[in-house]
Amino acid sequence: MSRKKSNFKRDVLPDPKFGSVLISKYINMVMKSGKKSVAEKIVYGAMDQMVAKESGEAVELTQQALEKVKPMVEVKSRRVGGATYQVPVEVRPQRQMALAMRWLIDAARKRGEADMPSKLAGEMLDALHDRGAAMKRREEVHKMAEANRAFAHYRW
Repeated sequence: MSRKKSNFKRDVLPDPKFGSVLISKYINMVMKSGKKSVAEKIVYGAMDQMVAKESGEAVELTQQALEKVKPMVEVKSRRVGGATYQVPVEVRPQRQMALAMRWLIDAARKRGEADMPSKLAGEMLDALHDRGAAMKRREEVHKMAEANRAFAHYRW
């Protein structure tokens, strides 16, 4: 039994503009070096650009983009008798959302557009239309899990 205190989940306050906890978490993941106001401008600017290009509400479009990118299964390394197997496991809902946000932000940062709001908006719109680097990443993870389905009985 561990002597350390157990970790507890902090409650994230909803964002000021839309009152959404999801958007607040997204802003926190975009943030670098504690510059929250810059991250807010990036996310809100991206959402405004998305609404201009696609019909619908900003929060719903962002949620749909994240839902499309969320992975259902992933592989984890499991050592059995000297051999290491890539075992497919289902992803917890909280981790699904965290991975989706991370993949979208990473893919947006690597894009070639001029500023970060347009990069993020472009990547989220690509995700809505089942294309883009974040969707490719999700497909790779799913393919890897499918290829290693034979080792599913090593799940713990």
